[in-house]
Amino acid sequence: MPAKPLYDYAQYNFDEPLFNLEEVRKVNPQRHEMEQLSGVVHVDRENHGLVGYKDVSDEEFWIRGHMPGFPLMPGVIQCEASAQLAGFYARKYDLLEAGDFLGFGGMNDVRFRRPVSPGCRLVICVRCTKVKIKRLAEFDFQGFVDNKMVFNGSMIGVPIMR
Repeated sequence: MPAKPLYDYAQYNFDEPLFNLEEVRKVNPQRHEMEQLSGVVHVDRENHGLVGYKDVSDEEFWIRGHMPGFPLMPGVIQCEASAQLAGFYARKYDLLEAGDFLGFGGMNDVRFRRPVSPGCRLVICVRCTKVKIKRLAEFDFQGFVDNKMVFNGSMIGVPIMR
């Protein structure tokens, strides 16, 4: 994974996203506790990438148990937020030309570098690195809080039919 951000996310207006939560909901199926994407601020169709974010609130479902008195966003939820951003792109722009959803097919080289806590904005960058139409899409992903990389890795998305 690159040490620098996939995108210069500081240049985008997070106060006026391209796709707000309601628009994300028109594309992504996740609801309630599993909704891990607050908005999308940049779409790069040429390089199949985008920048989105999750505003981590004090009401997240995992706070009570992870960890009591010192809540930390679980790494698996950080990966889920990245997958939801990749899934948004794949569904919105019909990247795989198949499937009702983009499901996890695997993850590689995932590293968690710093804790993510309630009250922060988790900025997520994803970029598609490989597409096999109707079969899979591979994405690199990165997460940032306060201009510091908090996690990164790569994932495989596969089309899922209802």
